[in-house]
Amino acid sequence: MTATATRTAPTPSFNFTTPEFRRDPYPFYAQLRHEMPIVRLNQGRRGESFYVSRYDDVMALIKDVERFASDKRTAGHKVSWIESRLSLGVTESMVMKDGVDHRRLRTLAHKAFTPMRVAALEQRIAQITDGLLAAADARGTMDMIVGLALPLPVAVISDMMGVDERYRHRFHHWMKGILELDGAGWLELLTNFPNMIKINRFLRELIAERRKNKGDDLLSALVEAEEAGDKLSFDELVASTLIILLAGHETTVNLIGNGMLALLEHPDQLERLRAHPELLDAAVEEMLRYTSPVQLNAPRFACVDTELCGVTIRKGDAVCPIIGSANHDETHFEDPERFDVGRQPNRHVAFGFGPHFCLGAPLARLEAKIAFRAILQRYTDIQLAVPHSELTWRRSQSVRGLTSLPLRLRR
Repeated sequence: MTATATRTAPTPSFNFTTPEFRRDPYPFYAQLRHEMPIVRLNQGRRGESFYVSRYDDVMALIKDVERFASDKRTAGHKVSWIESRLSLGVTESMVMKDGVDHRRLRTLAHKAFTPMRVAALEQRIAQITDGLLAAADARGTMDMIVGLALPLPVAVISDMMGVDERYRHRFHHWMKGILELDGAGWLELLTNFPNMIKINRFLRELIAERRKNKGDDLLSALVEAEEAGDKLSFDELVASTLIILLAGHETTVNLIGNGMLALLEHPDQLERLRAHPELLDAAVEEMLRYTSPVQLNAPRFACVDTELCGVTIRKGDAVCPIIGSANHDETHFEDPERFDVGRQPNRHVAFGFGPHFCLGAPLARLEAKIAFRAILQRYTDIQLAVPHSELTWRRSQSVRGLTSLPLRLRR
């Protein structure tokens, strides 16, 4: 791109929604960084958005809270009633808020993920992990996703929020269906509307039950804040509950699944980690960078006419940071396509940056660390149980994860 601002941004020749792209998006990202650092795409019902792929541009976008807002209303847009309902009220969550409103909601939600609260979960996470792996021992096989990567974080966040065991997998199933709709058209969205109604009803019934029977869980604390009247509206309470349940497990599912596949694809790094377990913290960070469970961060909306990557961005325009591309930017990571469990430094942006840094990051890191330590200590041999070509990836554009990861295990 030239240094002179222009309204024109190129359109990439490939499709972000194809199976080929989901299987390995990184060569496409490299093309963007080298040839088209900002592109323009029409996302159907979402309309036109710009996407930035270079590390420096991604950081500039997510740090610049003066020119780019998370709340589209700050940039002059209106949120219709149907949009609010179809988004499950997420427009009232901290993810879509700025400034004082964002800090108020984040402070309340942060109670779930304080260092002290997360550290106190270590024994419980280890207990759940051991139980899940023990169930696979007799068979000598396990689908890593359904056997560990999913049930572990779902159980942990459900314990924290006080969600009864009977309902723990329901919200993930419903939420997974919604995430798969990234970039879908209105017809597909409306087809899945029953799932949205179920999620909304589930959350409202959960909150109603907690109002009657408060405990020492986080949801009870949020209900008390809502009942105080000056901290949280009911719609904000519903949206906050949804975001915490989502942030508390979705990244971990893909971090563990993608991270295990990366180790199997790089057996030298798997054996290096076995021989040097002190590298586990660094290995988890490299999994986050190399596999990027979150590929696209939430869009930012221009509050004023501005310039980015030599392209004029008009007030109200949506700009999306491609996290997966930033984490493979060769100007910030030496040999970025190399998976290195000891990589230092590793200033990835897998959890975002700044005011909207992922709340669930400490929990996701701890769960992954405990899970991989247990796996490497328990099994002397781990192999894919199906050809690599048969692995399939989720349809979502925002997150990247496997639908299943069948393994053969030997103790």
